[in-house]
Amino acid sequence: MAAATERRIATPTPAGSPGEVLRVFLKLGLTSFGGPIAHIGYFREELVVRRRWIEEAAYSDLVALCQFLPGPASSQVGFSLGLIRAGYWGGLAAWTGFTLPSAILLLAFAYGAGMLVGPLGSGMIHGLKLVAVAIVAQAVWGMARTLCPDRQRASIGCAAAVIMLFSTSFAAQIGTIGMGGVAGFFLCRGSAPVITAPLGTSVSRRAGMICLSIFFLLLALLPLLARSSPGVALFDAFYRSGALVFGGGHVVLPLLARAFVVPGWVNQDAFLAGYGAAQAVPGPLFTFAAFLGAVAGPSPRGIAGAVVGLAGIFLPGFLVLLGTLPFWDAFRRRIGAQAVMRGVNAAVVGLLGAALYNPLWTNAIHLPADLALALVGFVLLTAWRVPPIVVVVLGALGGAALSSLQN
Repeated sequence: MAAATERRIATPTPAGSPGEVLRVFLKLGLTSFGGPIAHIGYFREELVVRRRWIEEAAYSDLVALCQFLPGPASSQVGFSLGLIRAGYWGGLAAWTGFTLPSAILLLAFAYGAGMLVGPLGSGMIHGLKLVAVAIVAQAVWGMARTLCPDRQRASIGCAAAVIMLFSTSFAAQIGTIGMGGVAGFFLCRGSAPVITAPLGTSVSRRAGMICLSIFFLLLALLPLLARSSPGVALFDAFYRSGALVFGGGHVVLPLLARAFVVPGWVNQDAFLAGYGAAQAVPGPLFTFAAFLGAVAGPSPRGIAGAVVGLAGIFLPGFLVLLGTLPFWDAFRRRIGAQAVMRGVNAAVVGLLGAALYNPLWTNAIHLPADLALALVGFVLLTAWRVPPIVVVVLGALGGAALSSLQN
């Protein structure tokens, strides 16, 4: 009888080592172009579908949690996956592998290394944007089949997409996710309960409370200590930006502009040049902090400043995440909470679908040839199961070829 009322999901593969996590996320850090939405698609394909480190339902719940928290959502998801796989050192290894490639490239740009220029370079960058369209389309396709299998959840996902197509503000995003949870509570309670394995993060409630306390303590004390040292002032500027940003990615840019351009620590031309370089590298956009830390007025500058920038901007999001995970695991296993999460997950699919159109589609698909290249990437990923790194290379080469034909 229990088998008729419960749907069980296969248990993930056994835990691994920090070295394994570092290798996997280093590859993702070298190939994950397209921003946080595309990163979530890369993670799902590599770690949920191929390696089965975590269940689909648990992964979706994790993504939904990170959407609510301040900080870089894709990096928080990656950190959590490393934490689940290999403990605290695994979380650190995941963050290091995913962050290091783009941080090194932006540090090199800060020292004057040239970025891709000219028609060929621009074409390669455009090809990578088209790959991002294919990656997100694959994620939407796969997640919709799993998370919107009935008319109730399909309707919630559709409603979420429609709302986000007319408003892309952070308030609308949070409101849409909340709407999905409320709709799920009333419409999805009749579904069979899903018995999912615990996330297995090994973060105790005591450790979670300590992390939350540190988060708020630093947020209150750093502004008071900023006058004591230029290095503390620099760290404070990054920490406040990372702690107060909701939505991640591009949302952090206005905060960083106020923290660095307004007081004259970085001139506007340099700020915009670094932002442009950040668009051309894989990995999280928050590694823009490596560039800013290297060129900012207060010492330390250079490599030391880049390290301060990366630590300052990522730390608050990870503290909040560690503080929330122990309570999240218990919450999501309640029957009523599962109904809420079904609605939230369906709404997240709608958000991804809307984001596939804007900003990805609108910024990448301009000509029939662009659509053709994106479709080829989508088919390679979904039908031929080609590894994403191969599609990334082919997309860059295809974009360069299209650019040369058009000039």
